Amino acid sequence: MAKATKICLAGEGGQGVQSVAEIIAAAANAEGREALYIPNFGVEQRGGVSIAYLQIGDQPIGAPKFDKADILIALSDRAVRRCKQYVGPETVYVYDTSIEGVEEDLPKEGEAKRVLAIPALEIAKNELHPRVFNVIIMGAVVAATNVVPAEAAKKAIEKKLGYKFEQDPKLRELNFKAIDRGMELMNK
Repeated sequence: MAKATKICLAGEGGQGVQSVAEIIAAAANAEGREALYIPNFGVEQRGGVSIAYLQIGDQPIGAPKFDKADILIALSDRAVRRCKQYVGPETVYVYDTSIEGVEEDLPKEGEAKRVLAIPALEIAKNELHPRVFNVIIMGAVVAATNVVPAEAAKKAIEKKLGYKFEQDPKLRELNFKAIDRGMELMNK
């Protein structure tokens, strides 16, 4: 039985980690794969740490949560600190370069397979649009894990946001560009 890919996305409430996980899970299901997505919200009503646990595989997935992630993406300083427990020697750890003051909290050599800093927020602000920050992250997850093809991710986002794309066709192009840009970050 092939092992499921375990993905942990963590950020502040409102950064879109739950939307990203939901769209990737939908893309995996559309490709005939098994996907299990469990959201976890902080106890705060707003601005708490939001964690999405996502597993994708070719066999039914037995347990909703996991001990160690294959890929962990942290999008805020509090997310970096809160998700330490999900890092293991095989984890690819990704965080945004805009996060400051977390150097001591990042995995040390040997604690993770790789630690990568990506400028997703900077790219969203300076090249695309701040609202597609999470879609850049989605592209990074797709490229890092290969759990779904890029086209499946684009179809899933089209399904989720199609009504908005109909109102403003430029949004489709912007979101697709954000997926591609996120994939480029991971393929460097």
